[in-house]
This record gives sequence, structure tokens and C-alpha cells, in this order.
Amino acid sequence: MAGKTARSRGRPRARLGVIGGSGLYEIPGAKVVAEVRARTPWGMPSDAISIVEVGGEPVAFLPRHGRGHRVLPGEVNVRANLCALKELGVEQVVAFSAVGSLKEELAPLDFVVPRQLIDRTRHRPDTFFGDGIVGHVAFADPFCPRLAGLVQSELRSRRLPGGQEGETLVVMEGPAFSTRAESHLHRSWGAGLINMSALPEAKLAREAELCYALVCMVTDFDCWREGESDVELQMILRNLTANADRARSLLPALVSRLTTATRDCSCPEACRQAIITSPDRQPRRTRAKLARLLPKYFGESRSE
Repeated sequence: MAGKTARSRGRPRARLGVIGGSGLYEIPGAKVVAEVRARTPWGMPSDAISIVEVGGEPVAFLPRHGRGHRVLPGEVNVRANLCALKELGVEQVVAFSAVGSLKEELAPLDFVVPRQLIDRTRHRPDTFFGDGIVGHVAFADPFCPRLAGLVQSELRSRRLPGGQEGETLVVMEGPAFSTRAESHLHRSWGAGLINMSALPEAKLAREAELCYALVCMVTDFDCWREGESDVELQMILRNLTANADRARSLLPALVSRLTTATRDCSCPEACRQAIITSPDRQPRRTRAKLARLLPKYFGESRSE
């Protein structure tokens, strides 16, 4: 992966994208090369995308909930976020997210890289397809195994707390936290973590043929622990601040590791066998939208 900032059509480029979760709205100390306010066929992203230099490498940084945390999890325009990142040249995305723990051994302030998802969301647009073009991507392994493995390796090398492998993340609708009954149900499924943001982000990243991995930053024990108070916002905010500081310190080493890696996974070809609709039956307007995201399958975007 090339490391230095290049420009295409007057825009800066970056092959690595970072999506900041709750508490991670900027990367202090990083040199800002440009601020990009993108407009996509699916609307505007959560905020301007900052092209920053981290360890001399260009990184496209986007705060998922906007600076100042203005956007609910269910309101995040994930399609616009990922389309805008891809149009800036991004091929790999490392996302950060605050999560609750469903297991005793996953404690607040731990960092965990999950490998599986359970979808409990209900009201969110979760595909780029539709409007006359049908696509079905494989999603058995929802995170890029190659990228998740590299992130996991970096966490281990830095001896950050947590680091357990193979955990399952439940993604709930929110914005209210779980009931106690729901928390115990999710534990009975063997899940280890819960949040409100990983879906449809992971699913749409796969459709966009992006490598995607998630760093879960544990803030609390959800509400399953007997004899303890339920989720307290002030405690979560304190842990968010601590986790965000450690995430920022992690980024230079993580960027260095990822920008020298080869994309020898299946993510760059995720849609090759996924598009079912015959080309002669694909609406021109829908093709034009998808051409912005997947030009190798739908040709150059054109106005109607």
C-alpha cells in the first residue's frame, strides 16, 4: 500500500480510513492535510472527513457521530460515510466503538477485536443495493480476517488490556440501553460484547469491497451483573475518555503496520459474484449511483 498523500480530481487521497466512535472525534497532534466535505448519492457523511498524517502516512478520519457527538447510532448515514471514504481512495477501514461487556473476563477499559456479529437493529438502511439492482454478498465472516488479525496482533504487541479473540458482538438498535432481560438473553447466546454502531457499518463495508475491522473499547458491564447498578452514563463517559486517549496512542503503530500490508483477502472482490440482476434490466439511475461506489461493475457514473 502506498503511503504518501496523492491527489485525484483535486482531492487528497488516503488508502486507510479510521472511523472514530464515541469519545474519539479527532486525532490530536496529527497534521491535517485537508478537510473534505463530500456529497454522495446517499447524502452527506456524518461530518467532514479529515485527511491527516499519522506517522507520515495519510489517513482519512471520520467521526461516526460527528464532532460534538450530534448523531444517534440509528441516524448515522453509514452509506454516505463509506461511499465518501471509498471515493477518497480508502481500501481498509479500522473503526473504533464503545461497547458494553457481557462477560466477566471482558472488563471496562479492555480493547477487544470481535470476529462475529448478531444483528438486533431494526430501522436502518443496510444495503447499497435495491431500486432495481439485486446483490447478495457473503457475510459469514463479517470482519475482514486479515485486517482483524493485524489489529489483534498490534494490540497484543502493545500489551493492551483485553485482546481476547473470537468474541461475538451483539448490535442493538438503541438509543436506550438494554433491559436486564435482554442482557441475560444476549449472554445466553454466548455473546461477549454489545454496542449500537457496528451494523450496518460492517455489512455496507463488505458491499463496498472494503476491508473492515472493529476495535471495541469496553466502557461498562451492560446491566446483567446482579447486585450492581445499571449502566451509568457518568461512568461510561469517564471510561470513554480513558479509552479514547489509549486509542489515539495506538494509532501511529497501527497505521504503520496496516499501510505496509498486502490485501490478499477476498474483500476486494466481494461483489464479483454477488450481483444477480441482468445488466440489461438494471435501471440507469441505479447504475449511476452504484458506479460511484463500484465503478468496476457499473462503469463510470453519468448524469441523467
